[in-house]
This record gives sequence, C-alpha cells and structure tokens, in this order.
Amino acid sequence: MDHLGVKEFLVMGFCIGGPMIHNFLRLAPDRIPAATMMQPSGFTSEYPDIFYQNNTERWGPPLCEKAPEITMDKVHDFLTNMYTNRADFVFTVSRDFVRSLQTPLFIAPDNVPAHPYGTAMEVAELAPKAETSIFPWKDSQEHIDEVVEHAGRFLKKHELKTG
Repeated sequence: MDHLGVKEFLVMGFCIGGPMIHNFLRLAPDRIPAATMMQPSGFTSEYPDIFYQNNTERWGPPLCEKAPEITMDKVHDFLTNMYTNRADFVFTVSRDFVRSLQTPLFIAPDNVPAHPYGTAMEVAELAPKAETSIFPWKDSQEHIDEVVEHAGRFLKKHELKTG
C-alpha cells in the first residue's frame, strides 16, 4: 500500500485471506481500522495436511508451469513452512496475539475442512472487538445477501474519516 500512497485501509479476505489479515494486523496494526474475514482458513487436527495436499496438487503445478523459475521443491518448502511448521490455529499468529488485537474484526465462519468453524469461532471469542455473522450463511441466497449486507455495514461503521 505504501507504493500507492495509502496510509490506512479496510481489508476483507476470503479463505487464506483470514491468515493474511492476521499477518497484516501483526505487521501494521495502526494502518487497518477494521477487517472482515469471510470463511477464514484455519488449522484443524481432523485434517492436518489438507492445505499442503491441496496446494501440492492444485496450486503448485500450475504455478510452476507459469513461472519456470519456481520448482515443486520450492513449492514444497513454502507449503511446509506455511502449513506444516505453523500447523496450529490460523497459521500466521498466536492466540495471545489475537487476544491482544484492538482492531474490530467481522468473522463469517464456514464449516468445511479448509475453513473450520471451530477455528473461526475461537478467533471470534479471543479477539476483544470481534463480531460474527449468522451461521450457516452460504446455505441460501437470502443468507448470503444478509451476511454481505452485514459485512458492508460493519466496514462502513469503521471506515476512515479522512478529508
């Protein structure tokens, strides 16, 4: 965002966007007034290798094909660092970090192996300024619309008051 001249910004992430948001908040907490995590990824002991396996099969080969300088060995190293060495909670930060967050979070949980409900709700319970959506929310167009509107209201409430 520095190269765009953006000091503060709201952020919304789906899937792996949840762990990325946690990392943004760790690295630049003063720049993000609020964040929304839609069906955030997280670790679950029931499926400990799901991210490594899925990305080795579906993400790595096409990436290597597009960028020949990236090898499957490099993909393996990246995935091992991201999902095996950090195989706990949300991959990028600790529970203590989430407890210390002062940034308002909106969380719309899912309940599939890559987006475990328990992990999303643990973030919601730990983060002092967390708000959650209805669940399930992807089961009907009416629920999807309701959660999208809820996320929009949440972000609007926390938008920057500049200029």
